Amino acid sequence: MRSAPLIALDSPDPEAVDGRQIRAAAFQDVRLTYTFTVLEGLGRAASGRALVMGGGRGLLARGLARLGFEVTAVDPSRAATAMARTAAERAGLAIEHRAAPAEDPGLPAAAFDLVYLADTLEITSDPDRVIARAAHALKPDGILVYDTVNRTVLSRLVYLVAFQRLPMTRVVPAGRYAARRLRKPAEVAALVARHGLRHAETCHFKPRSARSLISAVLGRRRGRITDDEIASLTDFQLAPGTSPLVTYLGHARKV
Repeated sequence: MRSAPLIALDSPDPEAVDGRQIRAAAFQDVRLTYTFTVLEGLGRAASGRALVMGGGRGLLARGLARLGFEVTAVDPSRAATAMARTAAERAGLAIEHRAAPAEDPGLPAAAFDLVYLADTLEITSDPDRVIARAAHALKPDGILVYDTVNRTVLSRLVYLVAFQRLPMTRVVPAGRYAARRLRKPAEVAALVARHGLRHAETCHFKPRSARSLISAVLGRRRGRITDDEIASLTDFQLAPGTSPLVTYLGHARKV
């Protein structure tokens, strides 16, 4: 193990600390639980075609496929897309993975029952175009689900300072996150409404405790735990009815 960990996104190096994958692992359960809850509330089954925009190494895409969806995933990183494709093949899941940006995914109109925006709204400098492309891809009455980062004092401390500046807790390269790309729930709801989508709600989600999150980050940086162990340690939980301090999910329907 290196004296200082290699901080790199989408790296094939097994010792690299990839904050993007750490985040995907930590969020996996709440992402799937929230999506299933939304579908159940609308009287729908987890079936049909689903699109993941910002698919990364494919963890969410594989989860949706196991729920019963026929999944397509797009991501701007060719390295992440290659790793996602390999992981899907090993799992025996027929997922279509494409290397393409969320701003221009090159997908047909009205083709998907569900679109999930993951690792995207807090990264893109053009959220309006991302939402437009997602709405374009949705079938009439299709569902958009997303998660993102609020713009608060606490979210800035977590994402801009702890995750990418502090030597002890840094897990992403500098510049991955920026204050101007963190978006308040009302801003996302307004974006969605401009593109023929009826925003339904936002839902706060958070780790079991700040201590559990810090312990998981430190453990992963020191090579004491793997990405697969992140979820059980952080234990992210939905917190409906509370104000989102850092992260939140939401959904809308195409009208």
